[in-house]
Amino acid sequence: MRIIGGLHRSRRIEFPDVTGLRPTPDRVRETLFNWLGQNLTGKRCLDLFAGSGVLGLEAASRYAAEVVMVESNRKAFHALQVSVAQFPGINVALSCEDAIKFIQRDSAKFDVIFLDPPFQKNYLPELLPKLIDKITDDSVIYIETGVEFEPGEEWQVLKRAQAGAVHYQLVQFAKNTK
Repeated sequence: MRIIGGLHRSRRIEFPDVTGLRPTPDRVRETLFNWLGQNLTGKRCLDLFAGSGVLGLEAASRYAAEVVMVESNRKAFHALQVSVAQFPGINVALSCEDAIKFIQRDSAKFDVIFLDPPFQKNYLPELLPKLIDKITDDSVIYIETGVEFEPGEEWQVLKRAQAGAVHYQLVQFAKNTK
């Protein structure tokens, strides 16, 4: 897997063979970062199901002020530690814990949140309401799923696409309900 843009463009990252780990494909990442803009200077990003770390590292490569990556699988987490160490000058914090527990204990707010949970789990209906306290008025959340997903009335879908079996979208909390 390689970083496709920013300061560390073309750098490769290694990740273990872990059940359920499927890094976001290049084509999807290219579209996502076209939606977000190529420069994330000043943005605080959360990669909540980090897996390979490719989304968080793409954000860091594109000058995000801070990237927090959360991964519960110890083998994947160790690979993240190795990958992050190979990227000088990035501000990345790693946490090896369950995503729901992280959200419940962490008080930080984020400008961009990447949600790419295991496709076979149904995390999103429980997780999205918990993220409302973690965002600002301008925050966006990237959601990647294996089936079409409707986030609910309180979320505005800004962009939506599909690449093969991957459905992905960029959403924002509807300001009139916050």
